[in-house]
Amino acid sequence: MPKSKTLSREIHLKPIVDIAALVGLGEDDLELYGRYKAKVRLEAIQKRERRKNSALILVSAMTPTPAGEGKTTVSIGLAQALARIGKSVMAALREPSLGPVFGLKGGATGGGLSRVHPADDINLHFTNDFPAVESAHNLLSAVLDNSVFHGNPLNIDPRKVTWRRVLDMNDRSLRDIVIGLGGTANGVPRETGFDIVPSSEIMAILCLSRSYEELKEKIRRTLVGFTYDDRPVVAGDLRVEGAMAALLKYALWPNLAQTTEGVPAVIHGGPFANIAQGTNSIIGTDLALRLADYVVTEAGFGFDLGAEKYFDIVAPYGGLNPRIVVLVATVRALKYHAGILREALERPNPRAAVLGMANLRKHYENIDKFQVPCIIALNRFPSDSEEEIRAVVKAAEDQGMNIAPVDIFRLGGAGGVDLAGKTVELIARAPGKFKPLYDWKLPVEDKIFKVASEIYGAVSIDYRPQARRHLDLIRKTGYDKLPVCIAKTQQSLSDNPGLLGLPSDFIVTVREIKIASGAGFLIPITGEILRMPGLSRTPAALNIDIDDAGRITGIG
Repeated sequence: MPKSKTLSREIHLKPIVDIAALVGLGEDDLELYGRYKAKVRLEAIQKRERRKNSALILVSAMTPTPAGEGKTTVSIGLAQALARIGKSVMAALREPSLGPVFGLKGGATGGGLSRVHPADDINLHFTNDFPAVESAHNLLSAVLDNSVFHGNPLNIDPRKVTWRRVLDMNDRSLRDIVIGLGGTANGVPRETGFDIVPSSEIMAILCLSRSYEELKEKIRRTLVGFTYDDRPVVAGDLRVEGAMAALLKYALWPNLAQTTEGVPAVIHGGPFANIAQGTNSIIGTDLALRLADYVVTEAGFGFDLGAEKYFDIVAPYGGLNPRIVVLVATVRALKYHAGILREALERPNPRAAVLGMANLRKHYENIDKFQVPCIIALNRFPSDSEEEIRAVVKAAEDQGMNIAPVDIFRLGGAGGVDLAGKTVELIARAPGKFKPLYDWKLPVEDKIFKVASEIYGAVSIDYRPQARRHLDLIRKTGYDKLPVCIAKTQQSLSDNPGLLGLPSDFIVTVREIKIASGAGFLIPITGEILRMPGLSRTPAALNIDIDDAGRITGIG
């Protein structure tokens, strides 16, 4: 068995067939990718029913610092803690993108004694789901440009092509490019660009599909541009949905892995929450709900981004019913939102930690709008003092909030047993059905304002001229009944990353609205949100290496 060192303790992985057996999956249900990871066949999912009383636990967070608050670590640690108190449990999480792995944040498999394994494999290609999405997306790009080149039978206006290309790497140089240069043999010149794979509509479609027929139908209706007379052109007009779905054959199958303590984990799909729906696949969560009594899943960034989209888009499409939200907070994030500079965050400051709770309280109150209970997981960092922990816990309890400190990075599941127990108790008392924030049938402007005012705290919306034109186009083409998946900075409740804490009296600016007709939502883009990130001055890639024995170091 492979060994890895975590906090000076060797982790011995179990063969994936043994992990599968823990939840009733046999080797015939799996497609093995070596000894420690596998895909679960679609027929293995289809022949099982969802457990009648299975409970879906959604892990979210307060507005994070740029380095993150350990939400994935808490998700994994909570699953391990539930197993420790005797519960049948699985985790259902996203796959990492190579962009952040080599960029600012590094790996995304948790940390310390609360990780998913094999961690390096999961961070680096895993079972090739991301390359498959990238290939399928770019096949559509190539076929579209090829159609224009060969006589343009669909009358596509090259100036109105909305379908860009994707690459799973942070590369700012590719945000805006010109293609087709070099003469008539090289196609029709036009402006376009690259987005990162997690923002691809094909990634969103993959994570919202449960069968090949559904996958093809979503691809078929994906908008790619407009004709010279402003009629929509969709992928089905290019007759390429079959080939794209063929590239995604195995990518649709959920991946099975394990946590540090041997809890089964489904790791599948990876859209970002600031530019897409921000959670793992519906089919992966559905599989877990058929195999375990408790399923721990995660929505990216703060509650205002991933979790709002989970309740208003993902859950309705997937027939999912989150029973509770575990809201991750840290002392350092609380101090950050109280105005403490990054270089001073590790200095003990209980007063600042309590002052920063306005941001946390806003997220806690937002959860109540969906009529589900919440418990705060106060994720402990090494720099946190006992005085700070006590001050935050007391302030939260004085304000009527449920809270449990966790030390799961250092202790694994043992550091989250109190949180697990309180989570189970709250689920048992919960009414059982969440309520979405808005009705999809509302006008688009009303849906945007509903989210921006109630979840962010905005007082109004400023639509730039391009966004106004897009609103008219959306109404004209009949896409106005789709839910809204707002692209917004993760660093603030507002659309301005510089407004920390609890901003007030601010206006959200919508620059444009993209139509993701295949995925089934609209994407209002606010502020200066980028769909292709760039690398920092000293990216994480500079610290990653491999030795002659094949051991990889420096990831997460």
